[in-house]
Amino acid sequence: MSISIPEITLNDGLTLPVIGLGTYSLNGNAGANAITSAIDAGYRLIDTAYNYENEGTVGEAVRRSSIPREELRITSKLPGRYQAYDKAVTTIQESLYRANLDYYDLYLIHWPNPKQDKYVEAWQALLDAKKSGLIRSIGVCNFLPEHIERLEKETGTKPSINQIELHPFFNQEQQRIWHEENNITIESWSPLARASAVLRNETLGRIADYHNKTISQVILRWHYQLGAIPIPKSSSPERQLENISIFDFSLTETEMSMIAELTRPDGRINNQDPATYEEF
Repeated sequence: MSISIPEITLNDGLTLPVIGLGTYSLNGNAGANAITSAIDAGYRLIDTAYNYENEGTVGEAVRRSSIPREELRITSKLPGRYQAYDKAVTTIQESLYRANLDYYDLYLIHWPNPKQDKYVEAWQALLDAKKSGLIRSIGVCNFLPEHIERLEKETGTKPSINQIELHPFFNQEQQRIWHEENNITIESWSPLARASAVLRNETLGRIADYHNKTISQVILRWHYQLGAIPIPKSSSPERQLENISIFDFSLTETEMSMIAELTRPDGRINNQDPATYEEF
C-alpha cells in the first residue's frame, strides 16, 4: 500500500511533501531497508545529516528504490565544525560523495553556533553550491529570527526552510508567526517529542479516540494543520504507514486550541537553546 502525500511550494519554487521521514540512527543495511520501505509506503522527503553518519545509507535506499530520483526530496545538513567557508564547500561535496548522489534537493546549516560566528560564511557556501547545481534549495535548522535576518541582510537571500524543534510540549508559537510573515516554511524535528510522555497525554488520547486515530496521527495532523512539515522517524513499516495516514480527517479549531495549551516554557527535549547551543 502506498499513500499519496500532498505537497507545498517553498519560497524558491521547490516542491516538498507535507510530511517526511527522519533517519537519525537508521544506519547500515537495516537502515537502508527501513528507508526503502518508507519510500515504498509513499514517503518522498528523506531527511539526513552529515552528523548522522548515514548519508551513505540514504543514498543506498535511493538506489534500491523503484521511485525515480527526481521524484524524491533528499535533505542533508552541514555540521557546526565545518562552517568556515572553505570547509563548508568541501563538506557539501563530501556529503554528496557519501550518498553517491549528484545533488541534494535541500541542504541545511544544522545549528547557527552563534559563538563561532561563522554561519554567514557557511550560508555563502550553500549559496555557491546551489549556483553550481549541487543543491536545489538551501535552508537552516534551529535558527532564531535574528540569525535569519542577518543572513538576508548580508547575502540578500533568506532560507526556504527552517527546521526547528516543534511538538505539542513546545509549540514555538511566536517563531511560527514570524516564519509565516517572512514566507519561510517550518520543518518540525522530533515532531512526536521523542518521549513516551506525549503518547500518554490524556488530552491527546481523548482527541485520538474521538477520531478513531492514534495519538501519533493526531500530533502529525496538528503539525500539518499548523503548516509545518513533520519528519517523524520510524523503522517499522506499519508505523511508517500509520504516520502518513493523516489526510482522511481534520482537527477542529477547538482541538487545535486544546493541543496548543499543552506547550510548556521548558518544553525543549534536551534544553538546546539556539541562542547558546553549540553543535560540533
